[in-house]
Amino acid sequence: MSRRRTLRTPKDLLDAGLIASAGAVAPVARAYAVALTPAVVELIDPADPADPIARQYVPSAEELATAPEELADPIGDAAYSPVKGLVHRYPDRVLLTPLLVCPVYCRFCFRRARVGDGAATMAEAEIDAALAYVAERPSVREVILTGGDPLMLPPKRLGALLGRIAAIPHVELLRIHSRVPVSDPERVTPALARVLGGQEKPVWLAVHVNHPRELSALAAAGLERLARAGVPLLSQTVLLKGVNDTPEVLEDLMRALVRHRVRPYYLHHPDLAPGTSHFRPSVAEGRALMRALRGRLSGIAQPTYVLDIPGGAGKVPVGPDYVDEAAGEVRDPAGRRHRYRAQ
Repeated sequence: MSRRRTLRTPKDLLDAGLIASAGAVAPVARAYAVALTPAVVELIDPADPADPIARQYVPSAEELATAPEELADPIGDAAYSPVKGLVHRYPDRVLLTPLLVCPVYCRFCFRRARVGDGAATMAEAEIDAALAYVAERPSVREVILTGGDPLMLPPKRLGALLGRIAAIPHVELLRIHSRVPVSDPERVTPALARVLGGQEKPVWLAVHVNHPRELSALAAAGLERLARAGVPLLSQTVLLKGVNDTPEVLEDLMRALVRHRVRPYYLHHPDLAPGTSHFRPSVAEGRALMRALRGRLSGIAQPTYVLDIPGGAGKVPVGPDYVDEAAGEVRDPAGRRHRYRAQ
C-alpha cells in the first residue's frame, strides 16, 4: 500500500497496522469521518498502544459512548447562524465556514457530526449572501475562516475569497483556523504563502497543534515559509487526556511553537461533543497544568486556558487565580503565599 495515500477506511487502518480489528472500528467510521494523511501516519508509532498522535486521529470504539452532558452542537453554532455557513456569536467578528472537509479528522472535534461532508461546501450564491450579511453590519471588524479546513481550498480560490472579504471597508482583520500546517504540510506551498501574506489587510493564521511531535521537519519548513511571507502565526491547542495532559508535554509544545515563530494563543478545554468524554480532563486538572506552566515558561509562551460555554455564550478564560483580595495575599507560581494589599 502506498504511503502517500490518505487512510480513510477501517481496512486502510488495519493494513497500516494502526488498529487490531477493522470490525471494531467500522461502526465508528460509519458515524464519523476518518482520514489520516501520510504526514500524520509517519508520526505514529504503531508499536505504542498509547501513542499520542494515534490517539488524536485513529478511531476507537470509545467514540460510540455518548455521555449525558454531551451535545450534538456543543458551542451553539446553529443558534447563531443567520445565513448558511456563517456564525455570528460576538458583536465584532463572525465565523465563515466555506467548506466542511479537512485533510484529517480529529476524534475529539466539536463539529465531528458535520465535518467530512463534501456537499456542504458553500456555493457562490451562499458566499455572496454571507458576505452581504457582513457588509451590512459595520460592527463586524474581523472575519474568521474555519470549517472544515479553509487551507483545503486551492490557493487561487482562497485568495479570491480573502480579497472579497478584505474589500469590505469596515473589516480590519482576517483570520484562518487550520490543521493543515501540521497534518498535511505539503499543502503549505510558496503559492499559498504568497496568497496569505499578500493581502491588503492582515491575515492571521491560527495553527491547531496538540503535541510537540506534530511539529515535524516538514511542518517546521511550512511555518517558516509562512512567517517569512509576513503571516502572523498563532496556535490553538486542545487539552486532551493521553495526549498533552502533563506539564512536560505542554512545556515542550509551547517552547517548540515559539521556536517556530508561532505565538501560543488558546489552550481549549475540550467541548462536550458526542463520544469524546474519554478525552476530557477536569477543569481543575487543566488549571493545575496552567499553574505548572506559569512557573516553567515565559509570558510569550503562555496560552490562555479557555472554555467555550455550551449553547453559544462564548469563550471564557478559566485559568488559575493568584490573588486573594479578602486575605490580602498573592500566590507565586510555586504556590507560596505572599502578603499584598492593593490601594
